[in-house]
Amino acid sequence: MKKVKVVTDSSARFLPEVAERLDIEMVSLSVMIDDVIYKDTDLDGKEFMNMMSQARALPKTSQPPIGEFVETYERLASEGYDIISLHMTGLLSGTVDAARQAAQMANANVTVIDTKFIDQALAFVCERAAEKANEGANLSEVTATVEEALDNSLLYIGIATLDNMVKGGRLSRATGILSNILNIKAVMQLLPTGLETMSKGRGLKTFKKWFKDLTETTLKHLNNVKKIGISHADGLETAEKFAAALTEQFPNAQISVLDTSPLVATHTGPGAFAIMIYSEES
Repeated sequence: MKKVKVVTDSSARFLPEVAERLDIEMVSLSVMIDDVIYKDTDLDGKEFMNMMSQARALPKTSQPPIGEFVETYERLASEGYDIISLHMTGLLSGTVDAARQAAQMANANVTVIDTKFIDQALAFVCERAAEKANEGANLSEVTATVEEALDNSLLYIGIATLDNMVKGGRLSRATGILSNILNIKAVMQLLPTGLETMSKGRGLKTFKKWFKDLTETTLKHLNNVKKIGISHADGLETAEKFAAALTEQFPNAQISVLDTSPLVATHTGPGAFAIMIYSEES
C-alpha cells in the first residue's frame, strides 16, 4: 500500500512548524505590489499590511502556476506517494482549478479537493488529513477523513471596512462611500455556496453583538471542539478579545491567533477577522 502525502496552498495558515512536523507540502501563491511580485510566504502579516497601505493600487494575488503543481505531484509520486491536494475555496481563487489541471497532466495518483474553506480552517483539515496519512491510512481512507473534517468545520468572517471590496470591483464606489459614512460592519459565514451575511450594522457593536449571539447559540451546542483559529488583517486587539472569551468557553481546545494571508487581507481589507472552529464527533 502506498503512503499518502498532503499538498495544500499557502492560503492555509498553520501554527509555526506544524506543517513541517506533519510533513505537509505547500505550494505558494504570489502577490504583486506596485509591479513587484512576491511569494506570499515571504511576507509576514504586519509587513504585508504596511505595504498594502502604502501601495499605489490594490495588490493583485495570483494562483500558483500549473507547472509548479505538476512538478510537486511528480516529485512526490517518484518518492512513492499517492497524493491528496487540499485547497482554498474556488470562490476566491483559481488555485484549485490549477491543481485539478495539473493532476490530469502529472504522472501521479492525485485526488484534488476544493475544501470550500481557507486560512486556519483549511489548515485544520490538512492537519487532520496528514495525521491520518501518518497513521498509515490509504488514499480513500484519508479522503474520508477529510470529508468528515469538512462537515465539522465552521468559518465566519468579519469585515471592518469595505474599501478593498470597492477597489477590487466587488462593490460600487457609491456603496463604499455610504458604508464608510455610516461606519458599516458586516459578519458573514463562508458556506459551500458562498458568503452568507449573518449580521450587518453600524460600528464595532455589530461585532460584539454577533459574537455574543454566536457563543450563546451555535457554539453552545457544539460537542468536542478541538481547535479554534482566529485570524486577522491588522486587527490583533479584536482577535485577542475573541480568543480570551473562547478560551473561557472551550478551555480544552487549541486556540490560535494568527495573521491572515495576503490573499484574504487583500479581499477583506484592514481590521478584518475570521473565526474558525473544528470539532470532532465524540
